Order: sequence, then C-alpha cells, then structure tokens
Amino acid sequence: MLVSFGYVSTALALHDASPSKTMTFATWSKLEEEERAERLLTITKTNLRNTLRTLHYNIAHQFPLYRMSSSIVPLATHQDVKWDYLKDTKEECEQIGALVKAHGLRVSMHPNQFTLFTSPKPHITTNAVKDMEYHFALLQAMGLDQQARINIHVGGAYGDKASSLARFYENIKQLPDTIKAAMTLENDDKTYTTEETLEVCETIGVPMMFDYHHHLANPCETPLEELLPRFIKTWEGTGRPPKVHLSSPKDEKAYRSHHDFVSLDYVMPFFKMIKPMTDELDVMIEAKQKDLALIQLLRDLEKTRGTKRPTGGTILL
Repeated sequence: MLVSFGYVSTALALHDASPSKTMTFATWSKLEEEERAERLLTITKTNLRNTLRTLHYNIAHQFPLYRMSSSIVPLATHQDVKWDYLKDTKEECEQIGALVKAHGLRVSMHPNQFTLFTSPKPHITTNAVKDMEYHFALLQAMGLDQQARINIHVGGAYGDKASSLARFYENIKQLPDTIKAAMTLENDDKTYTTEETLEVCETIGVPMMFDYHHHLANPCETPLEELLPRFIKTWEGTGRPPKVHLSSPKDEKAYRSHHDFVSLDYVMPFFKMIKPMTDELDVMIEAKQKDLALIQLLRDLEKTRGTKRPTGGTILL
C-alpha cells in the first residue's frame, strides 16, 4: 500500500510563514473606509504569498498533500464587511493554482466547526452556505475547484440525532451542486460516529473523510474492519485515493485533544488493518507541530520493518 502524506496549513520550519494572518472585526470597525480596504488586501496578499511559500517548501520535501488555511481572507464572510477579495488577488491565486497543478499536489480546505447543516436556526444554515461559497470561490480563483476538497463535519445533534439528521438532508439542498461535488464529510469525536457519518455520505453521494483519532474517541458498535471497505468505496470515481486524518491524543485525560506529534504505536494498528483493503491511501497529519510532526512520523515509519520510503512524503507499507 502506497501511503501519501501531508499536513495542515502552516509550515513551522519556515520563518514567519503563517497563511492565516488576520484582523478582527473590532479592529476593522475603528479604521477609515479607505484604510479598511487597504489593510484587508495587504493581509490577504501576505497570506496568499505565504501559501505559495509553503507549497514550494512542500514540493522540496515531496509532500503530496496539503490543507490550505481557511483563514486566507480575513472577514471574508462577515455580514458587515463586504469586499471583493478576488478582484486584486488574481495573480497570487493563479500562481498557487499553477504550482499545485504543475506538481500534481492534492490540496484541500477545512471550514471551521460552525459550518454545519444540522441547526434548527435558518441563519446558521445561511452562514454555512456562505462559508462554503467563500472556500469554493477561492479554489475557483486558483483553478482548483474541480480537484480540491472542502471537508466539513455533519454537525450537532441538538438533543435529537434523528431530527438533526433529517434537517441535514433538507438543509444541504441549499448548497449549490457544484460546491457539494467538492465536499467531504468527516466523523467527529463527540457526536456523529464513523458509521453514522458513513451512512450520510452514502445517502448523499459524497466521499467520507475518516478520522482515526475521532473514531477511537467516539466509537460505534460496528467493528472498524467492517466499515473501512464502505469508507473506501465512497471514494470510487473521484480519481483520488481514500483519505484519512491521523493524530494522537494529548494524553488520557485530554484524549480528544491533539498531541504535538503522532505516535507510531497509536497509528500502526490502523495501517495494518486497512493495508489489505486498498493499494493507495492519502493521510493528512493533524498534529500541533504540523510539518515537524509529519517529518518525525515519516522517519519513524521508515525505520519500521517491512516499510520503504520511495519519496520524501510517501511510505510503502
């Protein structure tokens, strides 16, 4: 099984390279109108340039996967801040897209936990659609809307999972089909289990993003080895390998929190379980130390008996 790896957003090994520099609404409110526009554009261009820097770093390290920051554009969806963030960033967006395509990278984005479609409050769904539209518009400007993925969670249960799931199926109809085609759904660590999330993905026809750490924190009755073939099947026809998130718990008390690094002992049982089921697997590392955690895990895997490291960011298991 060929496993390809990536990490989330910021390369800690690079100096001052955060692609998530921001400005609060309170700060924006205190500025004159002309300065508001200038500051927003300056921050956005900095974030786009840092995204480009990070992509070059990833290419040098041969990391095939990368999750771009959802905070590239500050205040992009704030109801009181309406600005055309694509008007003067065309060049930067096109450079990012061209680089991704030239090197065959697989990129994604992950809106925050408030982007959900289970809420009984209509404005929450409206805001979720708006946030998904922002992510998709940014990917469109980069020319990546047909290949990148936008990952979200099913949402909250609000004391009644059955009713909440019924709302999800109704509310998701408000999302344009073009954006839904780029969407994935991930099992979470408190509410919707692997099996429940998988059933939603199968029903609406979108790939599932399987999170192993979340699964262990929020297990279901059906054994994982019975669910993984169904998870893999949701990726058929996408042109992409099935994709998972891997992380380690901070400790037993804070089990749901992510550790700085990823424990080889924690993730190897998963690799051994899924190996007979697929020839390829994409893995997004979700650890506090980001690229440094990925580099350490790759080194640990490389030393493991029976594995090979054909490139900087891939492992043959």
